[in-house]
Amino acid sequence: NRRIVFHFIPTYSSWLNLVEVLFSLVQTKVIRRGNFPSKEDLITKLLAYIRRFNDEKRPFHWTKAAADIVRSYTSRTRH
Repeated sequence: NRRIVFHFIPTYSSWLNLVEVLFSLVQTKVIRRGNFPSKEDLITKLLAYIRRFNDEKRPFHWTKAAADIVRSYTSRTRH
């Protein structure tokens, strides 16, 4: 009985990978245009953001239905 199932996604669809989504949020909300006088300050701000993010417990909501995503992918792979 397999407990892990790998789903390979196209390289151009990083938005399907939730780790990539989190990295994008960290880049946008913390790092971009940030002022970090020290590495410790950067670490403190990153950890504070992640703590707030986890405390909010808001799930990601996809803006497209799964069927639309699959249809879009399959139409690209046929060409």
